Amino acid sequence: MKTPLSDTLKRLVGQGVDAIDTPALVVDLDAMRRNLSRMADFARKHDIRWRPHAKMHKSSALAKLQMQAGAVGVCVQKTAEAEAMVAGGVYNVYISNEVIAPHKLARVAALAHAVAAENGQLAIAVDSMEGVTLLAQAMNDHRAAKGGAAAVIDVFVEIDVGQGRCGVTPGRAAVALAHEIRKHAALRFAGLQAYHGRAQHLRGAQERREAIAMVVQDVLYTRKLVEAEGIPVELITGAGTGSLVLEAASGAFGELQAGSFMFMDADYARNERDPAQPQFEHALFVKTQVISSGVQHAVCDAGHKSHAIDSGLPRVHALEGEAELEYFNGGDEHGILKPVAGSTRLPPIGRTLWLIPGHCDPTVNLHDAMVGVAGGLKAGKVERIIRVDARGALT
Repeated sequence: MKTPLSDTLKRLVGQGVDAIDTPALVVDLDAMRRNLSRMADFARKHDIRWRPHAKMHKSSALAKLQMQAGAVGVCVQKTAEAEAMVAGGVYNVYISNEVIAPHKLARVAALAHAVAAENGQLAIAVDSMEGVTLLAQAMNDHRAAKGGAAAVIDVFVEIDVGQGRCGVTPGRAAVALAHEIRKHAALRFAGLQAYHGRAQHLRGAQERREAIAMVVQDVLYTRKLVEAEGIPVELITGAGTGSLVLEAASGAFGELQAGSFMFMDADYARNERDPAQPQFEHALFVKTQVISSGVQHAVCDAGHKSHAIDSGLPRVHALEGEAELEYFNGGDEHGILKPVAGSTRLPPIGRTLWLIPGHCDPTVNLHDAMVGVAGGLKAGKVERIIRVDARGALT
């Protein structure tokens, strides 16, 4: 059940940025829309599908916006995230992760039938015989219990192309799983999942090129073996914001799963940009206020409860004419601000500051809603409140 948005948030619509209380998660809608347009143009130019990760924004409203721009659907990592998307009217969802627990698979089967009734499609990844068998059983059990038309769920075999997490070893193991999937009427072998998450954050462009070259080699080898068995591999899906230009140019991938491009966090900004990649902008910020000032530092009211720190501390976004500051760990509720080297300027008490989170996905998960601002962070107005539908959707 959705948590109602507070009246305080609703009343912000139409007001200037000064009315936004702190700390608050704010989306620069103009920058976000430019990012979305650039991604759509890139996909069209390269004649490739794109299915962004909704685990990044966790919002059915933003998922719909992406699909209106040309995305074929969205990815999620959790069954609960998929449920939140479907509840919000998003009917093309890929759970790009393994689900094994029978009670979760019962939920997956229910979702598959629900989206089929809306002429949509649900997909899921597998990397074990047990996963295939349990999924097929759940689909059959749901139909037997509920009746009605039989839904078919798309199933991708995940291969481990360097992430060192889920996925079978490229090659024969994927062939065996493809054969097993095709034994079950409720399952359809849809292709291969090949995502190298660690490659997204290799800082050098050449490093990323070398890593994805190995991914492509594994993908082509596996596809060749599967198709040699007479099983068509209709789609290879993967890629992220850090490497999407490489998968798009490979000729092997048919779908890009990049999601962070829409908000762009501080961690991705540390990457050396590939010249072929669209120029994505920062669009997600934590609005904060200076609440204390000392001789050598100031303190703001945005601590770790307002932003994730797994990919490093946030970066202070200096607007035109403002002093450059560095953010230091101040604990759960506070941030320590110090001038950058060569400066002594500190912001006064009451000054508004904007932080660029280190990692957008878990930062969004800390908030019930995002405040969408149009017209810029300095003099813009609140255009909309974006509900974080899948906040806490961990199961």
